[in-house]
Amino acid sequence: MMKKIFILVFITSFLFSCKCQKTDSAAKLDGTWELNYITGPRITFDGLYPNKKPTITFNTKDNQISGNNSCNSYTGKLAVNGNKIDLTQPMAVTKMMCVDGQQGEQTYMSTLQKITSYDITDDGKTLNLISGDIAMMRFTKK
Repeated sequence: MMKKIFILVFITSFLFSCKCQKTDSAAKLDGTWELNYITGPRITFDGLYPNKKPTITFNTKDNQISGNNSCNSYTGKLAVNGNKIDLTQPMAVTKMMCVDGQQGEQTYMSTLQKITSYDITDDGKTLNLISGDIAMMRFTKK
């Protein structure tokens, strides 16, 4: 009888610990991140974003994403499952006129659409947004 209770307690604690870990990993996304690398364009990062670096804010509790693409603000639905992330849902974007950084804004928004997963460093300070197995964007926690 004691052996059955021990096994039951062990299995129960294992199930709860796994559930907590999964919740914690998605919760690590929460907060605001600032872009410091984007793949693709031939223009330098500072050339793409001369005045303001793009930001992204995750709210996993409400399944919301928002931020600024260096000129305009955006908001939309967030779908996260483990380390898989779907940012292909239509987003609402403001339409301010931006003289500098227009190519950076377009590059940022189109790259977001390609993201399929994410990775956060162990220290919780760096977020990589990944397409397939290629890191497309890197952010630093603000």
